[in-house]
Amino acid sequence: MEGLLGSLYILIPLSVVLVFAIGMIFWWSVRSGQFDDMEGPAYRLLMDDRDPDLTPGDAGEAGRRADERGGDDAPR
Repeated sequence: MEGLLGSLYILIPLSVVLVFAIGMIFWWSVRSGQFDDMEGPAYRLLMDDRDPDLTPGDAGEAGRRADERGGDDAPR
């Protein structure tokens, strides 16, 4: 019983400090704007910005431009 009581004297203050630290980190992230735009990064991931002047209907034009550049799609 004495060993259990000794470990509680250590674990309870440690858990209070841990909860306080997690709360401070969460408060900082909310105040700094981490949760302001939840959908923007997901849409930016889906957008392909390698060739912004290309519309979806211009697949033939993309092939001609690749041939003019030497046949590869790597940016130069």
